[in-house]
Amino acid sequence: MYPTAFRLSTFSSAVLALVASASQAQTQTQTKPDPKVVQTLETVVVTASADASAGGLKPAYAGGQVARGGRVGILGSQDIMDTPFSTTSYTQKLIQDQQAQSIADVLQNDPAIRVARGFGNYQQTYLVRGLPVFSDDMSYNGLYGLLPRQYLAAELVERVEVLRGASAFLNGAAPGGSGLGGAINVAPKRAPNAALNDVTLGYEQGGSSYAAADIARRFGPDKSTGLRLNAVRRDGGTAVDREKRQLSLASLGFDLHTGGLRVSADLGYQDHRLENTQPSVTFGYGVPVLAAPRASRSLAQPWTHSTERDTFSTLRTEYDIASNVTAWAAYGTRRGDESTDLANPTVTNAAGDMTSYRFVGTRADRISTGEIGVRASVATGAVKHTLVASAATYHAKTDAPYAFSDFGPAWIGTIASNLYAPVNRAQLPATALIGKSVSDTKTSSVAIADSMGLLNDDLLITLGARRQTIKDGGYEASRVTPVAGIVYKFGKRVSVYASYVEGLVKGDTAPATSGTKPIVNAGEVFSPYQTKQSEVGVKLDTGSFGGTFSVFQSNKPIYSVNSTTFRFTQTDRQHNQGAELSFFGEVMSGLRLLGGASILSAEVAGKDAIGAPQTQLNVGADWTVPRLPGLSLNARVVQTASQFADAANTQQVPAWSRLDIGAAYEIELGAQMLIVRARIENVANRNYWASAGGYPGAGYLTLGAPRSISVSGTLNF
Repeated sequence: MYPTAFRLSTFSSAVLALVASASQAQTQTQTKPDPKVVQTLETVVVTASADASAGGLKPAYAGGQVARGGRVGILGSQDIMDTPFSTTSYTQKLIQDQQAQSIADVLQNDPAIRVARGFGNYQQTYLVRGLPVFSDDMSYNGLYGLLPRQYLAAELVERVEVLRGASAFLNGAAPGGSGLGGAINVAPKRAPNAALNDVTLGYEQGGSSYAAADIARRFGPDKSTGLRLNAVRRDGGTAVDREKRQLSLASLGFDLHTGGLRVSADLGYQDHRLENTQPSVTFGYGVPVLAAPRASRSLAQPWTHSTERDTFSTLRTEYDIASNVTAWAAYGTRRGDESTDLANPTVTNAAGDMTSYRFVGTRADRISTGEIGVRASVATGAVKHTLVASAATYHAKTDAPYAFSDFGPAWIGTIASNLYAPVNRAQLPATALIGKSVSDTKTSSVAIADSMGLLNDDLLITLGARRQTIKDGGYEASRVTPVAGIVYKFGKRVSVYASYVEGLVKGDTAPATSGTKPIVNAGEVFSPYQTKQSEVGVKLDTGSFGGTFSVFQSNKPIYSVNSTTFRFTQTDRQHNQGAELSFFGEVMSGLRLLGGASILSAEVAGKDAIGAPQTQLNVGADWTVPRLPGLSLNARVVQTASQFADAANTQQVPAWSRLDIGAAYEIELGAQMLIVRARIENVANRNYWASAGGYPGAGYLTLGAPRSISVSGTLNF
C-alpha cells in the first residue's frame, strides 16, 4: 500500500505533465488577439447543461425519449456510437409523458433492469443484469452518496443515465457495496435559454393530490447565469387500501458560463414519508412461493411507517486552461435522517400463515465527496489522444441505532397474520434486542485514461486504470481496476465494440452466527473483490431509429458460511452471461418506440442465482394521432420470466407481465400551453410478485402494485 502523500504527489505530477505537454502543443498555434478589435459578448447558448461542461448534455434522439449519449464516468459525455459500453439516457420528456414519480418508474422502461427493495426497508434497489444497484449508490452528476438514500423523486432530474455492466474504472467503486452489474447517474436540471414557467396539478387513485412548479430564468446581458427552481408536494392515499405517502421536495440549480469558466451548483431538500406500505415478504425454508395476494389489500401492520429527510448540495467548476486543456473540480455533501417502524412477514406454511417481529430503527448519514481532474486533447502523428487524470474521495459517517421485539425460542414478540386474510395486531414493545450500527467509510482513488482516435476517428481505443482504496473503521485495502475498449465505425450508421472492465466492492464481514451455530471467524473482514466483465456489441443509428445488441459475461466471488466447518469464506463464484437488445427512436412519422429484451444466465454452483430472471422484455410505443392535433397515446408492455427466491432453486417465483397505457393532449390557450395527461398502470389489475431479493443472498419478495390511475395538467405560461 502506498502512502497517501506518494499517491497524491504521483497524481499531481501526472496532471502537471499532462497540462504542460498539451499547453505546449497549443502554444505552437496560438495567436495574440488584436487590441484594436472591439470584443463583443456573445449570448451563451445553454442546452440543459447539467455538468458545467462546454458541450453540455447530448441532444435528444429522434422521438425525444432518450438522448444521443450521456456521461460515461471520467471519460465525460459521449455519443452512444463512440463508447464501448451499453448505455441509455432517459430524458425529462419521457419522465413527464409517463408521469413518472420516482427513478424506479423511469427504469421500468429498461429491458435489463427490474426494480426491487433494499433489505429490511422500503429502499429502492435496481437489479441490473441480475446484480443490485442500491439507490444510495446512484451518482448525482458524477458524485456518489449525495442523493436521498431510499427514494428519489423524478421531478428533481433532467436525465437518468444507465450504464449496463461493471464500472469501477469509470465511476469508482460504489461506496454502498453494490453496482457490480451496472451504474445509474442522475443529471440535475438547468435553466434553458427561454424563460420557463410550468405549474402542474394532479390527482391519483386512492385520494393523493399532487402539485409541482418548475421555474427557470437566465440573467445578464449575455444570459450567462441561470437559476432553476423545482418544488413538489404529493400527499394522500394510493391504490392500496390504508397506504399513505407524503413527499415534499425543493431544489435550486445554478449555472454560470463566462469565458473559459463554467460553474454549476445545486441545493436540494426532500422529505419522504410512508405509512402502511406493503412490506417485503419472505417464504420460510421449505415453503413454496404461493400465489400473490390481492395487491390492493395492504399486508402492513397499521402502525408501520418510514420517514426520510435529506438535504444535499453540490458545486462543480470547470475551467479551460487552454483551448485543448480543461481542469475540473467538484464537491458535494448530504445530511440524511431516517426513522422506521417495520414488520416484514415470513410465510410459514402452504396456507399462507405469517409471522413477523417489530423492527424500530433510526439512521443518520453525513456524507462528503469530491473529485478533481484534468482533460487534454493532443495529437501524435495521425493519432488523436484525449488524456484524462482524476482523483476522487468519499467519506460517510453513519449512526444507526435499532431495536427488535422478541424473536427468541418462545416467540413472545411475534405478530401473526395471513397472506390472504391480513390481521391487524397491536404494536409490540421493541425491547428484546437493542443495538447500534456505526460505520465510518472512506474511499479514495486516482485514475488515468487515454482515449485514442485513429483512421479519422473511425477506430476508437480506450485504455485506463483506477487505483481505489477503501477504508472502513480499522479496515483498509486497495485494488487496481483496468479498462480496455475498442469501437470501430462502419460509416455513420453502424459501430461495433468490445470492452473489458471490472467492478469493485468492499469485502464482506463474517457474521457472528449462522442459525444457532457460532461462526469460527466471526468479524473477519475480507479484501475487496472484483467482478470481471467482457462484452462485445453492435450499435445502429439511422438518424431516426437506433439500438444496441450486446453479449457479455462476468463473474464474481460468493462468500457464505461453510456448512461443515462453520467458517465464513469464499464458497463459490457467480457466473453471469447473456445477451441484450435495446431500441429507441421514431420508426415513422408520429410513432415512437422504446424497449428491448434481455436473456440472462446467472449461475451459482449450477443453480440459478436469486432474483435473476432468464428473460425480460419491454416494449413501449407513443403515437401522435394524425387527425387530432395535440393528442398522443402511449402503451407499454413489461414481461418478466420466472425466477428463484432461494439458492437451492426450490422456491420459484412465477413469471409476470403488465400493460400500462396513457394519453396526453396539448391545448393552446393564447400564449399559454396546457398539457393534460392521464395514465393507467397495470391495466388488467394483475396480482404478481414483482421481484425476488435485491440484497445479496436474501430472497424476500416484493408485491407488484395494483391497477392505479393518475391524471395531471401542466400549464406553461
